[in-house]
Amino acid sequence: MTHRILVSGASGLIGSALVRALTSGGFDVVRLSRGGAAGAWQVAWDPALDLAPESVSGFDAVVHLAGESIVGRWTAAKKQRILESRVGPTARLAKALALAPQPPQVLITASAVGYYGNRGDEILREESAPGSGFLADVCRQWEAASEAAAKAGIRTAQVRSGLVLSSAGGALVKMLLPFRLGLGGRVGNGRQWWSWIHIDDVAGAIVHVVNSDVHGPVNVVGPNPATNAEFTKILGGVLTRPTIFPMPAFAARLAFGEMADELLLASQRVEPAKLLGSGYRFKFEGLKEALSELLAAGSGQR
Repeated sequence: MTHRILVSGASGLIGSALVRALTSGGFDVVRLSRGGAAGAWQVAWDPALDLAPESVSGFDAVVHLAGESIVGRWTAAKKQRILESRVGPTARLAKALALAPQPPQVLITASAVGYYGNRGDEILREESAPGSGFLADVCRQWEAASEAAAKAGIRTAQVRSGLVLSSAGGALVKMLLPFRLGLGGRVGNGRQWWSWIHIDDVAGAIVHVVNSDVHGPVNVVGPNPATNAEFTKILGGVLTRPTIFPMPAFAARLAFGEMADELLLASQRVEPAKLLGSGYRFKFEGLKEALSELLAAGSGQR
């Protein structure tokens, strides 16, 4: 059993849920913090600078989640921040861990199903080829950045997360206002696949990877993806609201720019093959069940 874990991005949506899951499971969590270290539970770092190998030595596992949010209009500067906040810091952390006097048993780094690009109805597993587009390029470079750790014999895994559903933030919270007002509807033709996952299963899956021998890319998505039209209908049903106001593709592009094509309109029918194959049991397999639990619990009450 792994006991001492270093986590970057611990205050983010996934990081917060992961820290809760690790702490309740009896793990000792230390945060890789961009500010100064306030105590033994923090290690200070500047993502733009090399890390001293000694500062990240002695951990059983390291989970690296930090990175610029992909939400927002993708200006040239925003895209540069998205790329640079992932690739450089991951490479520097992997290098420091490879050189650490006591390297970890495992390094888990974040990635996303954006790796696969827009693939229609194709069923995508971990061995599927990368797609094209900005996010696919970012994810490919991001995953390759942990190579130094793998070469040093550290078990490395890249968690390709899908649409993370949480009552504390993220995409679901942004959708709720229009849907509660009865203004929700499908995006584009609604046939694009959305590979969703409940926040509790994201945390559970990462803990599972820490404790197993899983390595390489891991699809962190639920076992039952939904088309955008199905997602819309189920969310409207849980909220008891009509979903008769579709957002045409051109309107999505007008509102969100390039992000619309790669996040809202892209189709990724992803299967969590490695998680299922290694024995992970999902808490929430059905979308209606997941949304009902999150919306009943409400933000801050879970």
